[in-house]
Amino acid sequence: MWDYTDKVKEHFLNPRNVGEVEAPDGVGEVGSLACGDALKLTFKLDEKKRIDDVKFQTFGCASAIASSSALTEMIKGMTLAEAEKVTNEDLARYLGGLPKEKMHCSVMGRDALEKAIAYYRGEAEKKVEGEIVCECFGVTDVEIERVIRENNLSTVEDVTDYTKAGGGCESCHEKIEEIIDKVYGKPHVVHLKPGRLTNIQKIKLIEETLEREIKPSLKQDGGDIELIDVDGNAVIVKLRGTCATCVASQVTLKHYVESKLRELVAPELVVEEVE
Repeated sequence: MWDYTDKVKEHFLNPRNVGEVEAPDGVGEVGSLACGDALKLTFKLDEKKRIDDVKFQTFGCASAIASSSALTEMIKGMTLAEAEKVTNEDLARYLGGLPKEKMHCSVMGRDALEKAIAYYRGEAEKKVEGEIVCECFGVTDVEIERVIRENNLSTVEDVTDYTKAGGGCESCHEKIEEIIDKVYGKPHVVHLKPGRLTNIQKIKLIEETLEREIKPSLKQDGGDIELIDVDGNAVIVKLRGTCATCVASQVTLKHYVESKLRELVAPELVVEEVE
């Protein structure tokens, strides 16, 4: 069961501003019933161009309802310029925090508000930008990159928590990893939960860790290491150069190579050397 704050529970059990504003100035709809969450936000401005009335209709979980309710309370009385500065992190903080697996609900609220403001300004609805990465939930690379940058996300699980991308068949995990790499401008070690790593992902992470974290140190002393095979959790390697003849080679394998791979890839990995 999710660990919800008292404020989340309160907004879920007693949601504020439920419904639809009559003759609204702004309308924003996001999500879909197909992906499990949908939100419609409507607002009306007063004579001073401040948000006078705002209501929502949500189909979704407790976090979706609580986030939508809280958002309407937060933006009442704001100008549109002030409202569009509200971030999903602001919304989560207002609620005293959300389970990380439910952060996508706060993102959905932010997106609905943006659409409602664009509607008021007469701006054409933006076309879907970018390439669909997650077919299960229709999430694009542009959306994924945006939440990574805005929230300093660094793992596939983080991206799933904020966008749902990768939470279905998981076939898009490798593409999400590539986007993370792009955002950080360099190869970026992704700490996935071991149970969710495919064999291809595991091999790729092992190769990256060897190249980036382990080989440079060994080469400083005239040594090297070659990946021979990955059999389940057994990482088969061959030491080269000075490492091959060093009396402390087994110490290097177990206390350095194996330790690094367990830390950066999966804790159950075992390094074995071939002659």
